[in-house]
Amino acid sequence: MAQRMLACTGCHGKDGRAEGNVYFPRIAGKPAGYLFNQLRNFRDGRRSYSLMTGMVAVLDDDYLREIAQYFAALALPYPPPAPSNLSAQSAAMAQALIEQGDPQRQLAACTSCHGAALTGVLPHVPGLLGLPRDYINAQLGAWKTGQRHAGAPDCMAQVARSLTVDEVAAISSWLAAQALPADTRAVAASTLAAQGDLARPVCGSAPELAGPSR
Repeated sequence: MAQRMLACTGCHGKDGRAEGNVYFPRIAGKPAGYLFNQLRNFRDGRRSYSLMTGMVAVLDDDYLREIAQYFAALALPYPPPAPSNLSAQSAAMAQALIEQGDPQRQLAACTSCHGAALTGVLPHVPGLLGLPRDYINAQLGAWKTGQRHAGAPDCMAQVARSLTVDEVAAISSWLAAQALPADTRAVAASTLAAQGDLARPVCGSAPELAGPSR
């Protein structure tokens, strides 16, 4: 199987770790459901990147699922995070949005869907740590401008459009600078905590988020 995945690791790095690359994300250890959704999104036109689209255009769901399960099963160490260049004020603003959201805008916290430790939620929600700042910034920007889509209702597009350009930049920098916890595995949706009166977004690509919070 590893031989067949060389087409993937040529860009995403050995074993899908993508170390030192600011444009290609780590795929090792991501939830299988998330990876499968992204492969289908590239194939079906909801995400646009010609290299990825060309590679998966003729692959059926069974093969895409096999790819997703292969990389999801890789439990590999993460490199240390890059240092942050955020001011104290910008870092505090980013952390507040990530951990608390913004009730005035009905903007849910990142942790409400991606988990308290931001390591992702099984089976469809990815972790947000261990990714390059430029990659995070580009993906939020793509959702904000309508260049990236997910299954309807597209919760991430709604979130990204609610953020200012400065907030997107600060959030990207803050996330990229965080050290990963000892346990980097995605958690079960049943562990997600409710956040006061803020409703969790409804995500067509992650139906598990609609379940009850503890």
